Amino acid sequence: QVQLVESGGGLVQPGGSLRLSCAASGSIFRVNAMAWYRQAPGKQRELVATITRGGRTNYEDSVKGRFTISRDNANNTVYLQMNSLKPEDTAVYYCNADVVVRGPYTNREVWGQGTLVTVSS
Repeated sequence: QVQLVESGGGLVQPGGSLRLSCAASGSIFRVNAMAWYRQAPGKQRELVATITRGGRTNYEDSVKGRFTISRDNANNTVYLQMNSLKPEDTAVYYCNADVVVRGPYTNREVWGQGTLVTVSS
């Protein structure tokens, strides 16, 4: 069994910052690419940022220059530093990972439970 546990969401004023964390645990052989998605009320889930195991990153256009994704391979953890937050960043943020499960050594896509980020004055 593999799970992702997110933390760091909350209420922040426009222009403020938050840092999300997501830790993978369980029968893990290796964590490959990791990503953050978000889903705003009434909208579809969208990809925010991705990071490969080697550290190559990619961002959705609206967050470029404001958000930074990073990871700690030793602890199977991914982070999302969010600066200059805007009301339109309000959403539930989900962590996603491509995990090689120990034992069968097969790939499995895993999702976190989500953490709410609210940007409001």
